[in-house]
Amino acid sequence: MSEIKMFEDRNVGEGYYKIDIDSYPTTPWEKFKRVVKRSLKGELFVGLWVVLREMIKFNIHTVQYPLEKMPIGPRYRAVHQMKRLWESGTERCIGCGLCEKICISNCIRMETRYDENQRKEVSEYSINLGRCIFCGYCAEVCPELAITHGGEYENCSEQREHFILYDDMLTPIDMVLNKQQKEFEGFGAVTPNEDARLKKTPLAY
Repeated sequence: MSEIKMFEDRNVGEGYYKIDIDSYPTTPWEKFKRVVKRSLKGELFVGLWVVLREMIKFNIHTVQYPLEKMPIGPRYRAVHQMKRLWESGTERCIGCGLCEKICISNCIRMETRYDENQRKEVSEYSINLGRCIFCGYCAEVCPELAITHGGEYENCSEQREHFILYDDMLTPIDMVLNKQQKEFEGFGAVTPNEDARLKKTPLAY
């Protein structure tokens, strides 16, 4: 009960003290005196000593961009990538159109057709990076993990309508044959140990 009374006490004036703050200078002479006072206090020389100390160490922390680049996190949402199957090298995209439907910025355009084996394939696929907000919904909704986000963040363009086409996003076939295509644990899952829990199917790779 005593704890409740402590919060019911509305006398907030006790226990506080006022800070001695100098009045703001209004005349040029007062402003000059404030500058001199702050300079002679020593804070300026402390800051200069910190800079000089770091210069003497010659421990340069600057990244020489673009020759050197900082590592990007595995879940960084940069320019999209279209994946291939490990075994056959064919495109994983089945043309379901879920990425186009869920895109909240309306930047994905897809057209599909049926090939000679009556398999749906993507005839035209483009993403307008000028409209894309890189939310990641298209990668999350893809049932085949055909579209993911890569680490290429240098996507500047001279035009507002900056499109990226399907062939530009698709993994080259030689990278697939050399097992250089970047994959994710559990077929793109963010939780660990998903490979052990995942039920293997004939399409598993």
